[in-house]
Amino acid sequence: MIPSLIRSTTATLLVCMVACGPAGDQVPKQKGYKPTTMDHHSHARPDDARITHLDLDLVVDMDAKRISGTARYEVESKSDRIIFDTDGLTIERVFLGDGSDAQYTMGDSSMLGRSLEVRITPDTKEVGIVYHTGDRAKALQWLRPGQTTDREFPFLFTQGEAILTRTWIPIQDSPGIRFTYAANVTVPKELMAVMSATNPTEHSADGTYSFRMDNPIPAYLIALAVGDIVFESTGSRTGVYAERSMVKKAAWEFADMEKMLEAAETLYGPYRWGRYDLIVLPPSFPFGGMENPRLTFATPTIIAGDRSLTAVVAHELAHSWSGNLVTNATWNDFWLNEGFTVYFERRICEALYGVPYVDMLGVIGAQDLKATMEKLTRDGQPEDTRLYLDLDGRNPDDGMTDVAYEKGCAMLRTLEALATRPVFDAFLRNYFDTYAFQSMTTEHFITHLQEHLLTPNGLSFDVNAWTEGEGLPANAVMPTSDRFDLVEKQIARWTSGTPAAELATNGWTTFEWMHFLRHLPQDMREEQMNDLDGAFKFTSSGNAEILVAWLENCIRNDHEEAYTRLDEFLNTVGRRKYLIPLYSGLIRSEKGRILAQNIYRSARPNYHAVSVRTLDDLLAWKDNKPPARF
Repeated sequence: MIPSLIRSTTATLLVCMVACGPAGDQVPKQKGYKPTTMDHHSHARPDDARITHLDLDLVVDMDAKRISGTARYEVESKSDRIIFDTDGLTIERVFLGDGSDAQYTMGDSSMLGRSLEVRITPDTKEVGIVYHTGDRAKALQWLRPGQTTDREFPFLFTQGEAILTRTWIPIQDSPGIRFTYAANVTVPKELMAVMSATNPTEHSADGTYSFRMDNPIPAYLIALAVGDIVFESTGSRTGVYAERSMVKKAAWEFADMEKMLEAAETLYGPYRWGRYDLIVLPPSFPFGGMENPRLTFATPTIIAGDRSLTAVVAHELAHSWSGNLVTNATWNDFWLNEGFTVYFERRICEALYGVPYVDMLGVIGAQDLKATMEKLTRDGQPEDTRLYLDLDGRNPDDGMTDVAYEKGCAMLRTLEALATRPVFDAFLRNYFDTYAFQSMTTEHFITHLQEHLLTPNGLSFDVNAWTEGEGLPANAVMPTSDRFDLVEKQIARWTSGTPAAELATNGWTTFEWMHFLRHLPQDMREEQMNDLDGAFKFTSSGNAEILVAWLENCIRNDHEEAYTRLDEFLNTVGRRKYLIPLYSGLIRSEKGRILAQNIYRSARPNYHAVSVRTLDDLLAWKDNKPPARF
């Protein structure tokens, strides 16, 4: 996804049972592995019993905002119990493969939801659960027609990462437990359903859709979207789903998807998931993208009209290897998903768009990492600047910061520089092939790194400085950008009195504008703000990255002329990456705090639960008084 390092107590590697890829190639279990690992964020005990396949038969009621139906599981058992994760679900019945009722008990409520313990035997092969979702299912966002782009039909989408799939399916909700799945989903006949599986390209006559995912995946990658969506092809294996008024625009924006896929395969081996499609969701989606297999979920904020923000697509595609193919075994190991994916994303972008593009992308990421590390240290959480995190007793979302993404990528860039690119590429290709459809711990990755890269090539590398150490090691290879040097010269001209309209900005990309806006003086006069906006029309920009960077400057300098646009943006866009800096900037002053509370009161119903959780904490939200005025 679009936003944790080695200890002696690191959990051992979970490896899934033998899996088959699309071509039928078997992936053998590795010698010396345990078949399970302890996950503090799941009630499941896969050493006792685990699911291997899931069949769903569901009805989506858009009016009642409820999903109901039956989940049937194929299980492997060594015990008299199997434990599922649930959160807010109503369990109507539990039964065994012969149709007889099964005894079950529900655990106490906690941050992890409630456990569902079903009595079975070591010979039990099938378990079924009849259930329905509650009205506060955190994975589900139900949108009214007015909250969609076309404003005609309601919309539903799910967001499972990290531990939210248990809010709409009773499941063993750990990234270290993999299984295949199939589903029959019934929706209102005027709508289409799509999942992280095989998908339709046309609306069905009766609103019933069937899906299959034949490769084993963890629960957080099960995904569902329902709306008046249509499909547009972008290549032989790629295409875009979106609302009707958006699909042509999205297909143009993401026309390079097939080229990205081919570039990725050239680097690290065959794409093993069949198709790679993308769905553009309504703007309340809380992330830039989510790497659901076969169908990336994406925010419309990456549609800039000039294909300048498609690195997000390269990132989610890269997850088809790093994250989906080889998955972090626990959320403590999250960097193994995201650090690898950022590195891989930039290699794809380099192949398509060149080194200067990737240098700019890398410097922007390094700026974000520096800001995140400074904030974590300032907030008394320097331990969260490590790669391997101890998240026991914490929400795993707490570990989804730029540290996992950018520090993880920096470690791989440093290894590449040490080993040389050809040697490192061969190592990564072997890594993905060796552990395909399996899950990985930090501990075992370090062992694999030592045995397959460092020792054979006579290399010395202090892995613990990265995984256990706080901050960035001194040997970190960090990106630079000649094009940003030119941007800084224009900033210097402007601060020396050159009018904004006379600056040499012709042909600048999104990243150059972002760098420009991020490096303006912290304190600016009103006439300076007007000069910039008059020349470059930042307040009316349709590029979300540029707009947000500008609005941060407006908040810091109390540029009221942009506040109407700020209000509009915060009430329509739910991408957490943008919400956090804007609300954080507002609450630094009393005037801004009042404005933030007023905007949040109206905007909060438009946000997904993932964003709401973060912002409720940030704003100390208590909706118990009328809007304040300043």
